[in-house]
Amino acid sequence: AKVFALIFFVAWICVGQNSVSRANQKIPVWHDPSPHSVQFITVDKNVKLEVLDWGGTGRPVVLLSGLGNTAHIFDDFAPKLTAKYHVYGITRRGFGASSAPATGYSADRLGDDVVAVLNALKLQRPVLAGHSIAGEELSSVGSRYPERIAGLIYLDAAYSYAYYDPTLGDFSIDSQDLQKKLKQLQTMPSNTKQLVQEMLQTDLPDFERDLQQLQKTLEAVPGQKPSLAGPTATDRASFPAFRAWQSRERGGAVPIAELHQTFESKPDGSVGKSRTPPFVFEAIVSGEQKYSSIRVPVLAIYAVPHNYGSSVNKDPVARAKLDVLDTARTEAQVKALQRGEPSAHVIELSHANHYIFISNEVDVLREIDAFISTLPKQK
Repeated sequence: AKVFALIFFVAWICVGQNSVSRANQKIPVWHDPSPHSVQFITVDKNVKLEVLDWGGTGRPVVLLSGLGNTAHIFDDFAPKLTAKYHVYGITRRGFGASSAPATGYSADRLGDDVVAVLNALKLQRPVLAGHSIAGEELSSVGSRYPERIAGLIYLDAAYSYAYYDPTLGDFSIDSQDLQKKLKQLQTMPSNTKQLVQEMLQTDLPDFERDLQQLQKTLEAVPGQKPSLAGPTATDRASFPAFRAWQSRERGGAVPIAELHQTFESKPDGSVGKSRTPPFVFEAIVSGEQKYSSIRVPVLAIYAVPHNYGSSVNKDPVARAKLDVLDTARTEAQVKALQRGEPSAHVIELSHANHYIFISNEVDVLREIDAFISTLPKQK
């Protein structure tokens, strides 16, 4: 799912370069309609994170967004939780209104950022819920600071960057490890013989397996570019138009505030380039770590198989091939998680979008309530 999530976001940020000119029109000033307050919390030297507070009563629930998004991605979803929980959202460093320092994007550092926010807000054993790449922050906190949280909810987020199984591997994580060893080998260290043996016996065979899996995925997708049919110039002409295009791709509307937080607005009101510095994406991917012990209650909701958008859906042959491949890959990850964390509660939603809390909002809300009801009551 991570490969497609990254490709989806690349498609998403490639907007607004040649939009239709409406320079002579008066564009109304946009205001965030979501019922949240905003504050900025210092988590590191010269690093402040945007924290949203939608209010509510009950156990604290803290929402973490996926790669490329801000906490505003939950602007429509979060208010539906406030009847039972006090709901917060954190925009990680590098995105939206949060600071974008040159460093600090390893999974554990991002996890430390989350803990710093929990401490600043004085939240007692909250539930963390994260989408996509936020799974690494959940696992970082859950494996190192289990006493700080009551449970973790993975929203299509419990993949290899959140729970690594060496028998499955991961292209991104394994390639990073291989690159580090190759760089180390160039210096001819004292353990060169042992290093070469490790690479021949483990690293290179594992990486070959990862490449073969990636090749299968690319071959199953028409033109090797899933969901890149759009947006058109008309889709890019305004934020509402772009939101409508996103809705077709995600099975539900992306909050309009999220679009304003992640893209620049051109003088004519059309959608401009991404606000996120390009290095941030690479830094987060290269900072992935291997987590294999999550020491708190877990709810993992998976889309299996995924709905990969209109470009793939209109080709039934490609859709069928991708469904088979995606189901096998996701089910393998589910079994790995259940082997390592037998108490984890797993929910699978057929043909949900990767933005599962948008495409399958009712299902996700129901499962969150059911999961939190099983946790020990707060004192």
